[in-house]
Parts: sequence; C-alpha cells; structure tokens
Amino acid sequence: MGANAQTSVPAFTAGQVLTAAQVTGINTGIPVFASSTERDAAFGGTGEKTLAEGQMAYLEDTNATQYYDGSSWAAIAGGKILQVVSTFVDTVFSTTSTSFVDVTGHTVTITPSAATSKVYVVYTALTYHTNTGRVRKLNLLRDGTNIAQPSGGSAAASMNPYMSASLGAMHATINFLDSPATTSAVVYKIQVATDVGTVSVGGDAGVITSPASLTVMEVSA
Repeated sequence: MGANAQTSVPAFTAGQVLTAAQVTGINTGIPVFASSTERDAAFGGTGEKTLAEGQMAYLEDTNATQYYDGSSWAAIAGGKILQVVSTFVDTVFSTTSTSFVDVTGHTVTITPSAATSKVYVVYTALTYHTNTGRVRKLNLLRDGTNIAQPSGGSAAASMNPYMSASLGAMHATINFLDSPATTSAVVYKIQVATDVGTVSVGGDAGVITSPASLTVMEVSA
C-alpha cells in the first residue's frame, strides 16, 4: 500500500478539529486505495462518507482512475488496457470425445476493476485431426457458459476449423470482446470436441508441437 493509500473516506462535522493526517489525506485529492476491496470498504461506515454518484477513486493495483455513477464504479479513461492475464501451454491435449471437454491448462481468471469494463479475449492454438475431411470444434466459455457463439448452425461452436483431405494441422484463433458486467473473479476457458476420430490441441502428439496461449485483457469503458 502506497504512501497516499487510505482505508476510509471520513465525513467531518461542523466545528471538528482535524488532525495533520486528516488534512494530508484531503490534500491528496482523489482518494487512493490499494485495491477495489479497500475502496468498497471505505464508504458508509461509522464516521465515513456515504458513497454517492460522482465519487472518484484511484486503485493502486490496476493504476485505474474511476468514478461512481450511482450504481457501480466505472473507469474514467475509456478504451485503455487496465490489466492483462495470460496462460501459455506447451503440451498437447488430445480427446476422442464428441461432447465438449476442457482443454487442460487453457484457463485464465481475471477480476475486472469495474463492472462497466470489457474483457478482450485472444486465443490461439494449433489443432490436429486424425481423420481427413472432419471438423474439430472449439468453444470459449465464461464461468461455464458458452460465449462467442454463432446465431445458428448444426455444429454451433466458437470455432469450427474444417480439415480438408490434404490438411491435418490447422491453427485456430478466437478473438472476442466480452462484457462480463461484474467485479468478481471471471474464469475463461477453452473446450474442444470432435465429430469422429481424435482431435488434438497444441500439436498432433507425435510430430508437430506448437504452444497455445489464452490471453484476457480488461478494457476500460
């Protein structure tokens, strides 16, 4: 916690004598907090200011300046990357399941600093199928719910790389701007399924190996 960080926003009364520390805190300007946890606990308690529309705050852990819009905290500087979380996997995952299953290690967790933030998801991996002319299906999930889905189709998924008769390995990429609308921890993960045969993610478990990555970025509103 930095020198300017505080754990409460006091409400003063007429005639109250302020201490040097209280005056210093006022001179800081926008209240500074170590994280959203300290921010949320700083208002509404005994001797503390009531949280209301227009309140400002600065968070040290994400370097984000925020305002309260009357119902939730929002970032002031729109379109900026507030934080990045990424996983890098250099092992091959294979399955014969025709139902979607988790791809081991292809999971990340991010905690947005404001409910109005977007989360930009970038996923890339080499996929391989043992059978020619077949489809491998990839799904992106947020907290167990499929996202980045098509509006229709018989094999709905976030990505359906199709392998021709002469192509076994193919890179798959998913780019999606999500709106989780929360300040709680959000889990993003990748699932895979096959229509027939064996599908692999990260290579072909024999000749080709290519690391996969799943990256999520909080973008201020």
